[in-house]
Amino acid sequence: MKKHLYIETVGCQMNVLDSEMVVADLKRHGYEMVDRPADADTVLFNTCSVREHAEEKIYSALGKLRQTKERHPEKTIGVMGCMAQKDQKIIFERAPYVDLVVGPGQLQQIPGLLEEIRSGGGRQMAVSLGRKEGKQETIRRSHETFDPLRDPAMRPTPFQAYLRIQIGCDKFCSYCVVPNTRGPEQGRSPDQIVREAETLAAQGCREITLLGQTVNSYRFTDAAGHQTNLAGLLQRLHTVAAIDRLKFVTNYPKDMTEELLETIRDLPKVSTYLHVPAQSGSDEQLKRMRRGYTVADYLAMMERIERILPAASISSDFIVGFSGETDADFRQTVDLVKRCRFKNSFIFKYSERAGTKAAQRMPDDVPEAVKSQRNQELLAVQDAISREDNQRFVGQTVEILVEGPSKKAKRRGDEGPLVQMTGRTMCDRIVVYDGNRRHAGELLSVSITDASSHTLIGHVRTVHTGPEVYQLQATGSGT
Repeated sequence: MKKHLYIETVGCQMNVLDSEMVVADLKRHGYEMVDRPADADTVLFNTCSVREHAEEKIYSALGKLRQTKERHPEKTIGVMGCMAQKDQKIIFERAPYVDLVVGPGQLQQIPGLLEEIRSGGGRQMAVSLGRKEGKQETIRRSHETFDPLRDPAMRPTPFQAYLRIQIGCDKFCSYCVVPNTRGPEQGRSPDQIVREAETLAAQGCREITLLGQTVNSYRFTDAAGHQTNLAGLLQRLHTVAAIDRLKFVTNYPKDMTEELLETIRDLPKVSTYLHVPAQSGSDEQLKRMRRGYTVADYLAMMERIERILPAASISSDFIVGFSGETDADFRQTVDLVKRCRFKNSFIFKYSERAGTKAAQRMPDDVPEAVKSQRNQELLAVQDAISREDNQRFVGQTVEILVEGPSKKAKRRGDEGPLVQMTGRTMCDRIVVYDGNRRHAGELLSVSITDASSHTLIGHVRTVHTGPEVYQLQATGSGT
């Protein structure tokens, strides 16, 4: 008998990939997906702990299921992912009708745990060891992932996939829970990664995004002592014939080496988009954040990129209102954004996270109103830069991988073969144009006619030759 599964995912690309793998595993055990919790025998929430808002969103969703669980006690409700690893028994206390709590390192146990619950075994919890709860190797093994189980139906598009090359993090930034929820930094075997890339290519993927908490810190040492870094891994993946594009996120500034940048330059399939979080433009704040670099280090990295990859586009992350941030600190962050002219920046108000060094030792002393004001100001600065820089693409032609109908088209419920379509350039700029749904999955040249801070707007010139319509590749250049 079929069992029905509903899964909701919040957070980063790692969580999207984890959900894909959990669904693939459960489908092998007789589950099929449904679109509403009300139609499911099992409801799973894949969670994030990076910000408080993400956690409260899950607790709110769980609260809405209380009455459903009372009416249907046979329904199984589970919480998986980073919040499960961080809160553990707290989830049972706040939502006593939850049946299952599973950390990121135990996702492969979910089918068996669900069967145990159905057999009358009561609540189940499976989480990894804390960073000080055993020998290093034992802790590492408790955070192992179960790649490469995959389910193409769970991907954002059939032509793009995530591929995990690294789990965990050893940077221990003072504000971040990831080293505790995801465990020690571990690189996966390059042989296994290449095999998985070949599987993805056989499933129709044209673009793969490599994932790691600090992906450019990737290292793997085999039994013979040979070490592979990200540059070497990219060289191997570049030989997978059906893959047209390789991207990777998220990067750590001090590991953006000349060797890696030269490899990106020399391999045509590798994207020239680099996401490298700065977090602050103040050395004092970077020190309090325990980021491990200075503003001068970050600017030196930007100089390396400009020298070796002058056409690259860079995006960044920033936290405003971190403990002790003064107006002068914030002004230095604004100055850094203006100097570096990022393609875009992800800007967040500081959210204190239990279990981090910052929560234990530093006051959350910047008023919420000040955090909000700084957040809005920095967003405005970045938006102005993005809008101005995007204007230089007007009149050029760019190549995009077409992803499908745009968000606007989906929101309007547009029907028929001709709709507004969207895709991304090699440097990760979003492009929309009016076209045919059949373009999805194609590499297509689009002439840019207008631009906003977040989107390039263009058109595809076509010519009719009998009953078919063929694309004409426009002249020009672009990234």
